[in-house]
Parts: sequence; C-alpha cells; structure tokens
Amino acid sequence: MKREERLSTILELLAESGQIEVEDIVRRLAVSPATARRDLDSLAAASLLSRTHGGAVSHAVAYDLPVRYQKEDATGQKHAIAVHAASLVSQDMIVGLSGGTTASAIATQLGMRRDLVNDSGRPTFTVVTNAVNIASLLAVRTHVKVMVTGGMLNPRSYELVGPFAEQTLEKVTLDVAFVGINGLEASVGPTVSDDMEAAINNLMIRRARQSYLVCDSSKIGHSAFVSLEQSTFTALITDSGITDEQKRVLIEAGIPVIVADPEIKSR
Repeated sequence: MKREERLSTILELLAESGQIEVEDIVRRLAVSPATARRDLDSLAAASLLSRTHGGAVSHAVAYDLPVRYQKEDATGQKHAIAVHAASLVSQDMIVGLSGGTTASAIATQLGMRRDLVNDSGRPTFTVVTNAVNIASLLAVRTHVKVMVTGGMLNPRSYELVGPFAEQTLEKVTLDVAFVGINGLEASVGPTVSDDMEAAINNLMIRRARQSYLVCDSSKIGHSAFVSLEQSTFTALITDSGITDEQKRVLIEAGIPVIVADPEIKSR
C-alpha cells in the first residue's frame, strides 16, 4: 500500500472510534511499528490528529461537520452492514453510493478490499456517487474509478442534489446501488430527511440492476420527512439489532431483509 493510501486509511480508522493505537495500524495495514509511528507523526504535523503515547486521537472538529456526521452512533453495526454490502461488489461492477454515514462506511470497506486491487494499478470497478466526502475518501484508491454527479451541494449532508445531479444519474446504468436512509417503517416505507436527496436516491435505485437500502437497526420503526419509492429496491441490509418482530413485519410488508453477520471480517 502506498504512503498516501496508508495515511488516508489511518484517518478512516481513526474516524471510526476517535482514537487509534500503533498496534492497530500494524495489524490492519501490515506495516512495521516504525512505519506506523512515522505515519502518525506526519498526520499530526498536518494537524489532522493529535499524537498520544502509543497512538493518536482525532481533533475535536465536530462543529465543522454537517449535521449527519456530527455524532457517529452504532459504529459496530454500520461496520457489519458495510462489510456485507462491500462483499456484494466484484470486479468490473459499476456501484452507486448515496450519501450518509453507512454509505461512507461501505466506501471505506470497498477501498480496503485487497481482492479488488489490480496489479497493474488500473481501476477494477467504478463508483458513482453524489456525496463529495465519499468521492474524496476513494480518490486515493487507484483501483477505484470515481464518478461524481454534478449538482448543488447540500451543506447538511455533503450530497450533491438538484437537476444537474439528476441529469448525470439519468445517463448511467449501475450494477448495484447502496442507498442510505434515515428511517424505515413497514407502513410508510423508507424515508429520508430531505426532499431533494429523496429524488436522487429514488433515481439511483431506478438506475441500478440491484439496489439495497442500508441502515442500522436503530432507524427501524422510525420515519423521516420524505418517503422513497418502496417497490423498486432489492432488499434492506441492516444489523443483528433488528428484532424478530421488526423483521417479520417488514417482510410481510414486502420488504426483504438481509441481516449482516457481525462476525464476518473485512476481506
């Protein structure tokens, strides 16, 4: 892994829990302790983290983040969902990713999939996204071709929305799409907090051969502002926190449910 990719990955790992140890970097990235320490020192010099004895902690920058990213809950659940979703992607696929914390976790897993890396250094699959943070996250991954929609930036979610974003998506065909949602009730269907984001999510679902809603189980049984089209997506991917009753009600409402196994590790 190139140095730039290591630094990006360290920041991604740090974002998951707010702190990281040298041993974590050695284990996850297969580098020496000396290399891990040098990488942390470089990131600290760039004011991207604060060094601690044996590791680092993230800077307190939550006040600069959009609302959706200010508080990252259910990290373990989102990780399980992301690992399962990423496992559905293979070489040469065109993958759609909406915005949201779970979709960001999926992007992280896709970026770390060593089995998708081509020895030639050329892209092995394509990600189409309207989320500028996801595009930035994947930009350093040479095995990922990244296509970003145009549009107007929603400062609350990092997502590009509006007619230009819709025009871009109208011209592409996706093999698979992963769409984040803010709530899911059997009687209402999937919902999000913004009408313009809903329009983009609906279009991404329609342009995909297979499309999956992704959300952690804490959002099941709740609803947000705008409903998505309920009949066109393939299934919901959620975590093991979903109850048997919630799963039964969703299935009876025509919403297939995939429960991500928390024991499955990243490839």
